[in-house]
Amino acid sequence: MAAATLADQLDAARTALEAAGLPTARVDAEWLLAGLLGVGRVAVRLDLGRPAPAPLVERYAHAVSRRARREPLQRILGWEEFRGVRVHLTDAVLVPRPETETLVEWALALLPPPGGRRLQAIDVGTGSGCIACALAAERPDLDVVAVDVSPAAATVARENARALGLAGRVRVVAADLFDGIRDLGAELVVSNPPYLPSALVPELSPEVRIHEPRLALDGGSDGLAVIRRIATAARRHTRPSGALVVETAGGEQASAAAALLREAGWERVTVRADLVGIDRFVAGRA
Repeated sequence: MAAATLADQLDAARTALEAAGLPTARVDAEWLLAGLLGVGRVAVRLDLGRPAPAPLVERYAHAVSRRARREPLQRILGWEEFRGVRVHLTDAVLVPRPETETLVEWALALLPPPGGRRLQAIDVGTGSGCIACALAAERPDLDVVAVDVSPAAATVARENARALGLAGRVRVVAADLFDGIRDLGAELVVSNPPYLPSALVPELSPEVRIHEPRLALDGGSDGLAVIRRIATAARRHTRPSGALVVETAGGEQASAAAALLREAGWERVTVRADLVGIDRFVAGRA
């Protein structure tokens, strides 16, 4: 009897994931197999005829069963690529979303151009540290204080900064917003805060509702509880002309967040759309 091949394992995985109702069954099955083999999806496709060793078969079956229970693919793989940096993930942090890369792009544009002096930024609600690390990686003249109220999330962010060689410029603090942070005179405060209304959280997909930390999702009754606090407190930590930029749930909430920034004294408040054209990001100048 011929030994089972990678193709056989891939087909069985796809069937199992389809039975679990996953619309991306084939892609997910390929990613999981590629992750276990330490190669890319294309490389997997080119080598499907090779025998599948028993230890690999066992590990693959376990990974597929996790995905069938709707655990996020990135959590099973243990990492996600985010604007040129790869961050390690645990169940203590959100999986970075592609739209948040647009938040980083705008944040970078709000910084002064390189000019020979060190710049300061604060990333509020850093989670995996993806925003802080992406900013530091793209601006060697920038030092970032990355803050999260969850000590477990702060540990993940700290490990990611270290793994990326950025620990010297990304300082991670476990604190509630700006508590315990001295006035840095930052040029930038950036945040992807909890912004979902509490009542909406139970309606989310199982990947988010079950497997993402609620602390990083729930923004109170209107979704604006944390944004409201950031808008008020961030002004004490920014230089004159410094900027604040936040991500929101989009649409009407973006407009409401813009109003909150104006009420808190921010000037030149602007709203920007995400990758699919939904107004999602709000920025203002001190």
